[in-house]
Amino acid sequence: MRMQSCEKGGRLYRTLRRSLCLKIVVLLSLAPVARGASLIVSVEDVRAGTGAVRVAIYSDADSFRHEERAVQVLSAPANSDVISVVFHGLKSGPYAVVAYHDANNNKKLDLFLGFLPQEGWGLSNNPKIVVRPLFSASVIDVAEPTTSTLIWLHY
Repeated sequence: MRMQSCEKGGRLYRTLRRSLCLKIVVLLSLAPVARGASLIVSVEDVRAGTGAVRVAIYSDADSFRHEERAVQVLSAPANSDVISVVFHGLKSGPYAVVAYHDANNNKKLDLFLGFLPQEGWGLSNNPKIVVRPLFSASVIDVAEPTTSTLIWLHY
């Protein structure tokens, strides 16, 4: 029985190299292609414990604060005082972000009397809120390839 050489230039070497290249090409073609901009959102001052931190991104004033009309909504366990999420595939442009600590996992920001938050919440740009949160005060410009922002939660 003759042993095949795996030395560079040998037949077994060329076969293995072709096989590996083919596998890499197949894997790359199956992997999702990240197109567009990414936004990294870091949420600080989370009261770590139960529930999740939900982060929603909005592209206009009409949809702002209506989670069902958000461009994307991401959620991460509230297991640390800082939570980070990444939105991928965004078109470059203006966006506003809302984050809240959904302590009871009901997928909504609980409000007292319909307007006072009972769970931790925060907005991009961390604006001071007098009456109600405005899209214009929370707008950040997302550009390719990556933009990042920081939101502080208020309890």
